[in-house]
Amino acid sequence: MYLYHFGFSELPFTLTPNTNFYCGLRGHDEALQVLLTALKTGEGFIKVTGEVGTGKTLLCRKLLNEIPDHFATAYIPNPYLPPEELRHAVASELGIEHHAQIDQHQLTREIEKKLVSLNKSGRSVVLIIDEAQALPNESLEALRLLSNLETETRKLVQLVMFGQPELDERLATRELRQLRQRISFSYQLETLSEEDMGRYVHHRLQIAGYKGPPLFQPDVIWWLHKGSRGVPRLANILCHKMLLLAYGSGRHTLSVKDIKTAIADTEDAIMPKRQDMLCFLAGVLVAAALALSLAFFLGWLPV
Repeated sequence: MYLYHFGFSELPFTLTPNTNFYCGLRGHDEALQVLLTALKTGEGFIKVTGEVGTGKTLLCRKLLNEIPDHFATAYIPNPYLPPEELRHAVASELGIEHHAQIDQHQLTREIEKKLVSLNKSGRSVVLIIDEAQALPNESLEALRLLSNLETETRKLVQLVMFGQPELDERLATRELRQLRQRISFSYQLETLSEEDMGRYVHHRLQIAGYKGPPLFQPDVIWWLHKGSRGVPRLANILCHKMLLLAYGSGRHTLSVKDIKTAIADTEDAIMPKRQDMLCFLAGVLVAAALALSLAFFLGWLPV
């Protein structure tokens, strides 16, 4: 593998949501601040949506790491569960013993008792659900009913949902209008700009321990951004393949040919259109002309 070929201490472009590689890009930092602010103010329902591969699970795990200690968290990573199993999953996360041996009515009572107990001890409870678009409608309704539990001054449980845009589509239906009205804070993650893509790639290389000359030149970043559509997960796949190509041919540099090959080999990647490439080349020529004009103006070059 190319780990030692490039002098990495670990692989920089794995697909696992490793928070050590979290890059403080504007969108992700804004989303994290929205989440922390909403939780601190005691809001009931909070929602974060974004396309596949935009970093929702990484953000979810970052939240779990950053959340203040007085919050007790219950994390449901795979929520494709009917209401009964969802309640058992919540009970398990809250540390309720023998929950599998009791009926649903008693289970609901035990969850409420646990929430009241945590509240009295000064702790706030946050239920965090990843891939929330997979929740059946009946389970979404069960979450809404769970959010009804409250004292005179505060909610007994706050809910944070991370999901794909399909979650927004479902919440827009009449059937789920009561749940939709409970959502007080929401944030939509966008794909990365070309500038952010460059920061993202160089950040991951730095965290992976790379100390050599720049691997990804601006023209390669441009191709990477277009080919991945700004989706971090897809960019990771393309970068991994590029490094494999360079390693296979014994090179320590990456080229536009590498990214073209990686795009062609990746099903969900998009090969830039001819007009996109012409615009990019025109931009490069304009930038070069401006730099040359500035050099003449400052007297760095002879007239």
